[in-house]
Amino acid sequence: MSAPPTVDNLDALAAIYPHSPGHLHIVRAQIEQRLQLVKTWRIEPGEKVLEIGCGQGDCTVALAAAVGETGSVTALDPADLDYGSPFTLGQAQAHLRSSTLGPRMNFVQADPLEFLKNTTERYTTAVLAQCTWYFASPAVFSDILAALLARVDRVCVSEYSLTASDYRAVPHVLATLAQASLECRKPESTSNVRTVLSPERLRNAAIAAGYKVQNETTISAPEGMLDGKWEVGWVLSEGFLKELDSAVQDPKERSVVVAARDAVRGACGILTERGEAVRTMDIWVANFVAA
Repeated sequence: MSAPPTVDNLDALAAIYPHSPGHLHIVRAQIEQRLQLVKTWRIEPGEKVLEIGCGQGDCTVALAAAVGETGSVTALDPADLDYGSPFTLGQAQAHLRSSTLGPRMNFVQADPLEFLKNTTERYTTAVLAQCTWYFASPAVFSDILAALLARVDRVCVSEYSLTASDYRAVPHVLATLAQASLECRKPESTSNVRTVLSPERLRNAAIAAGYKVQNETTISAPEGMLDGKWEVGWVLSEGFLKELDSAVQDPKERSVVVAARDAVRGACGILTERGEAVRTMDIWVANFVAA
């Protein structure tokens, strides 16, 4: 078996991650962005990392490469193992465990708060990589931070920044707010945007939970990262309208969601006229330590 790839070998790391034939370029951009995070956070060899909201494990791959042979990554996600597409969480995680980086990864299907309540382990770093919008409410993020305070040396967070330093990312920002305006009116949500939190709100929650900002920055997503395209495509789809019809009956509330969707369509129209495509918005990256 070949040696495990390092953080400086993007192509080898992308090849490890599960992908359909002809889709390596899509995976490559995702892993490139996760490597941006790992390097910005300065994850070091030998670290014992707790990753919350790991999903299919794209950031787990980058973290496992960064911690080296003497480090480890415990990757948590509460979702069912049959959740996800084109590969489910179970399929993707099993594939990664069988890779050369597999011995450094431990995937755990568990609610983060329940996991932290039932373990005495201590970690050097906790990571939440673009997962906070999946939380059922803002309180979940605050509760997780409070539970981590005595268990980790630092908390590393990244989330979409709701800003567009490249105007081609404006539709992604608008699509996020359109989704949030719909999802907040549902009793339960399975959307990618269940609770939209800005960097300011995330920062304030961390400070209120007993942390201070060690450093923070905003980075641009790689050119080939397609999250913006996917989210915009969903908002403009017939499926989104069907969910709107099912979930929102009040005319004033419907008008808010419809107007947000129209703004997405208008922003996309400007790009189409220029022969340009949607880009993924900026990403906020921060380190927190106990105050």
